[in-house]
Amino acid sequence: MLTTILPVFVALSIILVFVGLGMAAGPNTVQTRLDTYGSRPRTLAEMELEQPFSERVVSPAIRGMAELIGRFAPQRNVEEMRHKLDLAGNPNGWTTSDLLGVRGMAAVITMVIVVLPLYFLGVPVLQIILFTAVGGILGFYLPVFWLNSKIRSRKHEIQRSLADALDLLTISVEAGLGFDAAMVKVTEKWDNELSRAFARVNAEIRLGKLRREALRDMANRTDVPDVGNFIAAVIQADQLGVSLAKVLRIQSDQMRVKRRQRAEEQAAQAPVKMLFPLVFLIFPSIFIVLLGPAVLIFSSQGGLLGGGR
Repeated sequence: MLTTILPVFVALSIILVFVGLGMAAGPNTVQTRLDTYGSRPRTLAEMELEQPFSERVVSPAIRGMAELIGRFAPQRNVEEMRHKLDLAGNPNGWTTSDLLGVRGMAAVITMVIVVLPLYFLGVPVLQIILFTAVGGILGFYLPVFWLNSKIRSRKHEIQRSLADALDLLTISVEAGLGFDAAMVKVTEKWDNELSRAFARVNAEIRLGKLRREALRDMANRTDVPDVGNFIAAVIQADQLGVSLAKVLRIQSDQMRVKRRQRAEEQAAQAPVKMLFPLVFLIFPSIFIVLLGPAVLIFSSQGGLLGGGR
């Protein structure tokens, strides 16, 4: 019996050793290359399905809507939208065509949202048409309202960070750096709207644009009076040969004074702004807490007197 089982165990051991060596050697290189290069190439449909939904559906719809609206949009309105996009800092990397497409898609979506409930509620057709037209107009202008809010927030951020940027520019120029190198220091120190505006100026200067033209374009893209005054002073100092460090020092001091005055102005407006929540929210609550028990007592006493009679 033992002489019969022993050869079987030896044979199984040899088989397991070869199987283990084959697994340790890994997959066959030739077979791997055949699997790699001999497989069927992917079709265009498969490659498109691998892209995200926004690239497959949303972007083509926006581009198609932009082409449709762009045929009827006046050139003056297109230039105005381009300027607004510059003032907003080109959010999401949008162009004027993208903005037109977004406005058209917003109008269509708003019209659908308005039509469906009215249709299922059985509203008359004329009222449906009227509300649909109003919804379409509102949806068409909703992206513009959002863009205007972005412009206001960007201007406010630039105005707040200008004083600190001027201090750094002044220190850098007084330390011996050129104005271009000082702007690079600003872009390295902060990551906000003003630093990105200075970074764009530096990029335009490296591409060959004159510094004064790049700075003027920056003033047009920001549309902040303090930035315009600062850039006008720098350009004038460069043209007249005045010391740029002194001009920056004067601008920095003036900007600090304006910043303090602006803070004092906002502090003076605080009582007026607090008047509305005081009158409509806080005072009614106080009256309820103070006069509520008295009203309950008087009403209960009046009820008792009336019952006594």
